[in-house]
Amino acid sequence: MAAQLGRPMRGVVGIAARCVCGNPTVVATAPRLEDGTPFPTFYYMTHPAATAAMSYLEAAQVMVECNELLGADESVAAGYAQAHADYLADRSQFGDVPEIAGVSAGGMPSRVKCLHAVAAQSLAAGPGANPIGDLALERSSWSPDVCVCRDYGLSKYVGAEGFDEYGARGDDDFDTAGGAST
Repeated sequence: MAAQLGRPMRGVVGIAARCVCGNPTVVATAPRLEDGTPFPTFYYMTHPAATAAMSYLEAAQVMVECNELLGADESVAAGYAQAHADYLADRSQFGDVPEIAGVSAGGMPSRVKCLHAVAAQSLAAGPGANPIGDLALERSSWSPDVCVCRDYGLSKYVGAEGFDEYGARGDDDFDTAGGAST
């Protein structure tokens, strides 16, 4: 995960979604980091190709379309509000942090401001968990069903103490009501 991001990971409590090859795609992050910083982004996308695809959609103004859809379609708005509530419930399993109470990610529940965050929730919790995340994944050039992974420098971690064959640390698969390891 650190190799994918090019920096150390912070507050990871598990891998919430994996590429078909096994590399991490989304991690679950503690609501309070080790240094005490509140961290509202529970589902955090780490896969470089997935991240690039979401960045491309954001640059192509897809968030504008998503915000218009939220305002025009009551069922999408209701699904997005439910995604917000589910996100908060998933995160609360790892602690309550008063400073971020009611704050999820990606602009939920009323606007779309980060496709990475809402697509990460869709990947972690499955299709139907977040209608905007699902839409972003459908529009994306990246698919969780097709591996486009590189080594990401993980070979230096493989076989090292505490790292599995994918460069992930230990037995940290995430599996709760809201998220699942794939």
